Amino acid sequence: MNIMHSNLRRLDLNLLLVFDALFRHRSVAAAADELAMSPSACSHALSRMREALADELFVRAGNAMQPTVQAELMAGGVADALRILADRLSSAAPFSPESSTQTFVFAATDYTAYALLPSLVARLEQVAPHLCLKMIHASHRDSLDELREGRIHFALGVTHGHAPLPEGIEALDYLSDDYVVVARQGHPRIGTSLSLQAYLAERHVAVLPWEDASSVIDSALARVGLQRDVAVQLPSVMAAPFIVAQSDYLFTLPRLAALQLSNVAALVMHAVPFEAPRYTLRILHHVRHSSTPGHLWMREQMPGNLNSTCKVLSYKYLYRFNFFVGIPVGM
Repeated sequence: MNIMHSNLRRLDLNLLLVFDALFRHRSVAAAADELAMSPSACSHALSRMREALADELFVRAGNAMQPTVQAELMAGGVADALRILADRLSSAAPFSPESSTQTFVFAATDYTAYALLPSLVARLEQVAPHLCLKMIHASHRDSLDELREGRIHFALGVTHGHAPLPEGIEALDYLSDDYVVVARQGHPRIGTSLSLQAYLAERHVAVLPWEDASSVIDSALARVGLQRDVAVQLPSVMAAPFIVAQSDYLFTLPRLAALQLSNVAALVMHAVPFEAPRYTLRILHHVRHSSTPGHLWMREQMPGNLNSTCKVLSYKYLYRFNFFVGIPVGM
């Protein structure tokens, strides 16, 4: 007999739903309410799991049920398995966005989530009020494997140029833009324009989402034999403008982020004084999982929305800056 099946025979698979709810809520009453069962039935299900798995799984600590080490080890795999099973079972039925409670999982960095979510969530709130979007941190090494294995539905990535996609991966081009440089208002050495000499004379904030990835800005400078002086290196975009607003450092970043963050930080935008590549925000998915009705429907909600938004932002903020050029990531 298959070893996996032999292990599963020891456990009523319906109990995994109870396990997942208990792990998320840390409460028998809340888990029971989600699953439309009585608290006593939920407690009985927990007792059956404890006996089958020879572990307490959840122990009371104050007012909460805290998972044991064994439960912590199980939780991620159980959640993934339930999501994949739900996706497969729903693939044969028509997708009804107005009533669906499906969870769509996206892998993203903070910037790519910021670029996608406001427009997408605003639409989904109207047409699919019960859907759930789950964002996990994107890894350039792991996200493609997670797409292939069905652990995530979409991965958001920034590309420069037209690099070929790995086998089985398809992409929607969601946003194309370029870079700008921001400095604090009242910077003592930078006035209404920014020269290459002035850019290189200042210190910089750089964003590298992954430690072993190189910055596209530093790569662009290296191609012409130049190098900037990086004072602060960060794993995410969102803190950088606030550092710049309270220092004399410069930050080269995507225009969309610069426009929005200028509302909450005292920044002035300048054109990049060297040739920096444009970038494209792409939404990746795997062909193995892209034919289900829900997946097809979600893809239809995404393309085109943000490009229109960017054009509106462009005109709205044009008068506020001496230069208006675009911006991205790995900065």
